[in-house]
Amino acid sequence: MANGQWYPPEWPDRIRALADGSLTPVTPRRAATVLLLKDTADGPFVHMLRRRASMAFAGGAYAYPGGGVDPRDDDRRVRWAGPPRAWWAERLGVDESGAQAVVCAAVRETYEEAGVLLAGPDAESVVGDTTGADWEADRAALVARELSFAEFLDRRGLVLRSDLLGAWTRWITPEFEARRYDTFFFVAALPEGQRTRNASTEADRTVWIRPEDAAAGYDRGELLMMPPTIATLRQLLPYGSAAEALVAAPARDLAPVLATARLEDGEIVLSWPGHEEFTKHIPRTGATSV
Repeated sequence: MANGQWYPPEWPDRIRALADGSLTPVTPRRAATVLLLKDTADGPFVHMLRRRASMAFAGGAYAYPGGGVDPRDDDRRVRWAGPPRAWWAERLGVDESGAQAVVCAAVRETYEEAGVLLAGPDAESVVGDTTGADWEADRAALVARELSFAEFLDRRGLVLRSDLLGAWTRWITPEFEARRYDTFFFVAALPEGQRTRNASTEADRTVWIRPEDAAAGYDRGELLMMPPTIATLRQLLPYGSAAEALVAAPARDLAPVLATARLEDGEIVLSWPGHEEFTKHIPRTGATSV
Protein backbone atom coordinates (compact mmCIF):
# COMPACT_ATOMS: atom_id res chain seq x y z
CA MET A 1 0.00 0.00 0.00
CA ALA A 2 1.51 3.31 -1.10
CA ASN A 3 -0.54 5.29 1.42
CA GLY A 4 -3.17 4.75 4.08
CA GLN A 5 -6.26 4.72 1.86
CA TRP A 6 -8.73 2.24 3.29
CA TYR A 7 -10.18 0.16 0.49
CA PRO A 8 -12.89 -2.48 1.15
CA PRO A 9 -11.94 -5.81 -0.44
CA GLU A 10 -15.50 -6.37 -1.65
CA TRP A 11 -15.63 -3.16 -3.70
CA PRO A 12 -14.38 -4.61 -7.02
CA ASP A 13 -17.10 -7.29 -7.06
CA ARG A 14 -19.77 -4.78 -6.10
CA ILE A 15 -18.59 -2.32 -8.75
CA ARG A 16 -18.77 -5.06 -11.40
CA ALA A 17 -22.26 -5.97 -10.20
CA LEU A 18 -23.35 -2.33 -10.46
CA ALA A 19 -21.85 -2.10 -13.94
CA ASP A 20 -23.69 -5.20 -15.20
CA GLY A 21 -26.99 -4.20 -13.61
CA SER A 22 -27.19 -6.95 -11.00
CA LEU A 23 -26.83 -4.54 -8.06
CA THR A 24 -29.45 -1.93 -7.23
CA PRO A 25 -28.12 1.07 -5.27
CA VAL A 26 -29.66 1.68 -1.87
CA THR A 27 -30.87 5.14 -0.91
CA PRO A 28 -28.25 6.99 1.16
CA ARG A 29 -29.13 7.89 4.73
CA ARG A 30 -28.51 11.44 5.93
CA ALA A 31 -25.55 11.79 8.29
CA ALA A 32 -23.26 14.37 9.87
CA THR A 33 -19.68 14.37 11.11
CA VAL A 34 -17.63 17.03 12.88
CA LEU A 35 -14.01 18.11 12.59
CA LEU A 36 -13.54 19.34 16.16
CA LEU A 37 -10.62 21.79 16.34
CA LYS A 38 -8.63 23.37 19.15
CA ASP A 39 -5.88 25.98 18.98
CA THR A 40 -2.42 25.40 20.44
CA ALA A 41 0.94 27.13 20.28
CA ASP A 42 1.73 24.78 17.37
CA GLY A 43 -1.40 25.68 15.45
CA PRO A 44 -4.83 24.03 15.28
CA PHE A 45 -5.24 20.37 16.19
CA VAL A 46 -8.15 18.16 15.10
CA HIS A 47 -9.81 15.45 17.19
CA MET A 48 -9.81 12.02 15.54
CA LEU A 49 -10.85 8.55 16.62
CA ARG A 50 -9.62 5.18 15.41
CA ARG A 51 -12.32 2.66 14.62
CA ARG A 52 -11.89 -0.69 16.34
CA ALA A 53 -10.15 -3.28 14.19
CA SER A 54 -13.10 -5.62 14.80
CA MET A 55 -15.51 -3.24 13.04
CA ALA A 56 -16.91 -4.72 9.83
CA PHE A 57 -16.64 -1.37 8.04
CA ALA A 58 -13.40 0.63 8.03
CA GLY A 59 -11.90 -1.26 10.97
CA GLY A 60 -8.64 0.40 12.07
CA ALA A 61 -9.32 3.56 10.07
CA TYR A 62 -9.16 7.06 11.55
CA ALA A 63 -12.27 9.21 11.35
CA TYR A 64 -14.17 12.01 13.11
CA PRO A 65 -17.16 11.81 15.45
CA GLY A 66 -20.24 11.31 13.35
CA GLY A 67 -23.26 9.22 12.49
CA GLY A 68 -26.71 9.05 11.00
CA VAL A 69 -29.54 11.53 11.41
CA ASP A 70 -32.27 10.59 13.90
CA PRO A 71 -35.59 11.13 12.06
CA ARG A 72 -37.18 12.20 15.37
CA ASP A 73 -35.12 15.39 15.22
CA ASP A 74 -36.98 16.52 12.09
CA ASP A 75 -40.25 16.97 13.90
CA ARG A 76 -39.69 18.53 17.32
CA ARG A 77 -38.59 22.16 17.38
CA VAL A 78 -35.56 22.76 19.58
CA ARG A 79 -34.25 25.90 21.25
CA TRP A 80 -31.95 27.36 18.64
CA ALA A 81 -29.13 29.92 18.53
CA GLY A 82 -27.21 31.15 15.52
CA PRO A 83 -28.31 31.36 11.89
CA PRO A 84 -32.02 30.51 11.58
CA ARG A 85 -33.21 27.19 10.21
CA ALA A 86 -34.07 28.84 6.90
CA TRP A 87 -30.43 29.91 6.50
CA TRP A 88 -29.21 26.39 7.27
CA ALA A 89 -31.79 24.91 4.88
CA GLU A 90 -30.43 27.02 2.04
CA ARG A 91 -26.82 26.31 3.03
CA LEU A 92 -27.31 22.54 3.20
CA GLY A 93 -29.74 22.25 0.29
CA VAL A 94 -32.51 20.63 2.34
CA ASP A 95 -35.80 21.78 3.86
CA GLU A 96 -35.95 23.47 7.27
CA SER A 97 -36.87 20.38 9.26
CA GLY A 98 -34.14 18.44 7.51
CA ALA A 99 -31.64 21.20 8.27
CA GLN A 100 -32.53 21.03 11.97
CA ALA A 101 -32.11 17.25 11.94
CA VAL A 102 -28.71 17.39 10.24
CA VAL A 103 -27.40 20.07 12.62
CA CYS A 104 -28.82 18.12 15.58
CA ALA A 105 -27.00 15.02 14.32
CA ALA A 106 -23.69 16.90 14.16
CA VAL A 107 -24.05 18.19 17.73
CA ARG A 108 -25.45 14.91 19.09
CA GLU A 109 -22.72 12.73 17.59
CA THR A 110 -19.99 15.03 18.92
CA TYR A 111 -21.50 14.62 22.37
CA GLU A 112 -22.04 10.87 22.03
CA GLU A 113 -18.56 10.05 20.74
CA ALA A 114 -16.35 12.80 22.17
CA GLY A 115 -18.25 14.02 25.24
CA VAL A 116 -18.33 17.58 23.86
CA LEU A 117 -21.66 19.41 23.78
CA LEU A 118 -22.26 22.44 21.55
CA ALA A 119 -25.23 23.69 23.54
CA GLY A 120 -25.83 25.92 26.53
CA PRO A 121 -28.44 27.44 28.81
CA ASP A 122 -28.75 30.46 26.51
CA ALA A 123 -27.64 31.76 23.12
CA GLU A 124 -24.39 33.19 24.47
CA SER A 125 -22.98 30.29 26.50
CA VAL A 126 -22.15 26.59 26.47
CA VAL A 127 -22.32 24.01 29.22
CA GLY A 128 -19.16 23.29 31.20
CA ASP A 129 -18.04 19.87 32.37
CA THR A 130 -20.32 17.09 31.07
CA THR A 131 -18.63 14.13 32.76
CA GLY A 132 -20.99 13.76 35.74
CA ALA A 133 -23.08 10.63 36.29
CA ASP A 134 -26.32 12.36 35.30
CA TRP A 135 -24.81 13.62 32.06
CA GLU A 136 -23.42 10.15 31.33
CA ALA A 137 -26.85 8.59 31.86
CA ASP A 138 -28.36 10.96 29.31
CA ARG A 139 -25.49 10.37 26.89
CA ALA A 140 -25.98 6.59 27.14
CA ALA A 141 -29.71 7.02 26.50
CA LEU A 142 -28.91 9.04 23.37
CA VAL A 143 -26.53 6.35 22.12
CA ALA A 144 -29.18 3.67 22.71
CA ARG A 145 -31.74 5.88 20.92
CA GLU A 146 -33.94 5.71 24.01
CA LEU A 147 -33.88 9.51 23.97
CA SER A 148 -33.96 11.83 20.97
CA PHE A 149 -31.60 14.77 20.93
CA ALA A 150 -34.52 17.18 20.78
CA GLU A 151 -35.94 15.56 23.93
CA PHE A 152 -32.53 15.74 25.61
CA LEU A 153 -32.20 19.46 24.90
CA ASP A 154 -35.74 20.12 26.11
CA ARG A 155 -35.25 18.10 29.30
CA ARG A 156 -32.08 20.02 30.12
CA GLY A 157 -33.42 23.41 29.04
CA LEU A 158 -30.54 23.79 26.58
CA VAL A 159 -30.17 25.91 23.46
CA LEU A 160 -28.47 24.33 20.45
CA ARG A 161 -25.57 26.55 19.34
CA SER A 162 -25.70 26.26 15.56
CA ASP A 163 -23.42 29.31 15.38
CA LEU A 164 -20.55 27.16 16.68
CA LEU A 165 -20.70 24.98 13.55
CA GLY A 166 -19.52 25.64 10.01
CA ALA A 167 -20.69 23.45 7.13
CA TRP A 168 -17.49 22.33 5.38
CA THR A 169 -18.14 19.71 2.69
CA ARG A 170 -20.53 16.96 1.67
CA TRP A 171 -19.76 13.41 0.55
CA ILE A 172 -22.15 10.67 -0.57
CA THR A 173 -21.18 7.01 -0.22
CA PRO A 174 -20.66 5.38 -3.66
CA GLU A 175 -23.67 3.70 -5.27
CA PHE A 176 -22.08 0.26 -5.04
CA GLU A 177 -21.76 0.31 -1.23
CA ALA A 178 -24.17 -1.77 0.83
CA ARG A 179 -24.54 0.96 3.48
CA ARG A 180 -24.75 4.44 2.03
CA TYR A 181 -24.67 7.86 3.70
CA ASP A 182 -25.21 11.41 2.49
CA THR A 183 -22.81 13.01 4.96
CA PHE A 184 -22.40 16.68 5.81
CA PHE A 185 -19.00 17.52 7.31
CA PHE A 186 -18.84 20.40 9.78
CA VAL A 187 -16.02 22.23 11.55
CA ALA A 188 -16.30 23.38 15.16
CA ALA A 189 -14.00 24.70 17.88
CA LEU A 190 -13.70 22.93 21.23
CA PRO A 191 -15.71 25.08 23.68
CA GLU A 192 -13.82 26.58 26.59
CA GLY A 193 -14.18 24.49 29.73
CA GLN A 194 -14.97 21.25 27.92
CA ARG A 195 -12.63 18.38 27.13
CA THR A 196 -12.81 15.40 24.84
CA ARG A 197 -12.80 11.77 25.87
CA ASN A 198 -13.24 8.47 24.09
CA ALA A 199 -16.92 7.93 24.66
CA SER A 200 -17.47 5.85 21.52
CA THR A 201 -18.03 2.11 21.64
CA GLU A 202 -16.73 1.97 18.04
CA ALA A 203 -13.30 3.50 18.74
CA ASP A 204 -10.28 2.06 20.51
CA ARG A 205 -8.24 5.27 20.44
CA THR A 206 -8.72 9.02 20.17
CA VAL A 207 -6.08 11.64 19.42
CA TRP A 208 -5.61 15.38 19.04
CA ILE A 209 -3.33 15.76 16.06
CA ARG A 210 -2.19 18.50 13.70
CA PRO A 211 -3.87 18.06 10.30
CA GLU A 212 -0.47 18.13 8.58
CA ASP A 213 0.85 15.37 10.86
CA ALA A 214 -2.21 13.22 10.25
CA ALA A 215 -1.91 13.75 6.50
CA ALA A 216 1.79 12.86 6.61
CA GLY A 217 0.96 9.68 8.53
CA TYR A 218 -1.56 8.77 5.84
CA ASP A 219 0.96 9.47 3.07
CA ARG A 220 3.46 7.13 4.77
CA GLY A 221 0.84 4.40 5.02
CA GLU A 222 0.84 4.55 8.83
CA LEU A 223 -2.68 5.92 9.35
CA LEU A 224 -5.63 4.32 7.57
CA MET A 225 -8.32 6.71 6.34
CA MET A 226 -11.24 6.79 3.94
CA PRO A 227 -11.09 9.36 1.11
CA PRO A 228 -13.36 11.97 2.79
CA THR A 229 -11.23 11.94 5.94
CA ILE A 230 -7.86 12.58 4.30
CA ALA A 231 -9.46 15.04 1.84
CA THR A 232 -10.86 17.17 4.67
CA LEU A 233 -7.55 17.05 6.54
CA ARG A 234 -5.78 18.46 3.50
CA GLN A 235 -8.45 21.16 3.21
CA LEU A 236 -7.64 22.33 6.76
CA LEU A 237 -3.95 22.91 6.05
CA PRO A 238 -4.21 26.57 4.93
CA TYR A 239 -5.84 27.70 8.18
CA GLY A 240 -3.79 28.87 11.15
CA SER A 241 -6.56 28.64 13.73
CA ALA A 242 -9.96 27.12 14.40
CA ALA A 243 -11.49 30.59 14.03
CA GLU A 244 -10.02 30.98 10.54
CA ALA A 245 -11.57 27.68 9.45
CA LEU A 246 -14.96 28.67 10.86
CA VAL A 247 -14.82 32.03 9.09
CA ALA A 248 -14.02 30.28 5.80
CA ALA A 249 -16.77 27.68 6.12
CA PRO A 250 -19.79 29.66 4.80
CA ALA A 251 -18.08 30.24 1.45
CA ARG A 252 -17.17 26.60 0.87
CA ASP A 253 -18.83 24.61 -1.91
CA LEU A 254 -21.22 21.95 -0.58
CA ALA A 255 -21.83 20.25 -3.92
CA PRO A 256 -21.76 16.56 -2.96
CA VAL A 257 -18.75 14.44 -3.84
CA LEU A 258 -19.89 11.08 -5.22
CA ALA A 259 -17.53 8.41 -6.54
CA THR A 260 -18.20 7.25 -10.08
CA ALA A 261 -17.17 4.03 -11.85
CA ARG A 262 -16.70 3.84 -15.62
CA LEU A 263 -15.46 1.22 -18.07
CA GLU A 264 -12.24 2.24 -19.81
CA ASP A 265 -9.81 0.07 -21.82
CA GLY A 266 -11.08 -3.16 -20.33
CA GLU A 267 -10.99 -2.04 -16.70
CA ILE A 268 -13.24 -0.23 -14.28
CA VAL A 269 -11.95 3.20 -13.26
CA LEU A 270 -13.19 4.35 -9.89
CA SER A 271 -12.83 8.09 -9.29
CA TRP A 272 -13.96 10.85 -6.97
CA PRO A 273 -14.57 14.06 -8.97
CA GLY A 274 -12.14 16.76 -7.88
CA HIS A 275 -10.01 14.29 -5.90
CA GLU A 276 -7.77 12.58 -8.41
CA GLU A 277 -5.48 11.09 -5.75
CA PHE A 278 -8.13 8.49 -4.89
CA THR A 279 -8.58 7.10 -8.42
CA LYS A 280 -8.52 3.29 -8.58
CA HIS A 281 -8.13 1.01 -11.61
CA ILE A 282 -10.03 -2.24 -11.24
CA PRO A 283 -9.75 -5.09 -13.80
CA ARG A 284 -13.07 -6.40 -15.10
CA THR A 285 -12.01 -9.69 -13.51
CA GLY A 286 -9.31 -10.55 -11.01
CA ALA A 287 -7.52 -8.50 -8.37
CA THR A 288 -7.64 -4.77 -7.83
CA SER A 289 -4.84 -2.63 -9.24
CA VAL A 290 -4.01 0.37 -7.06
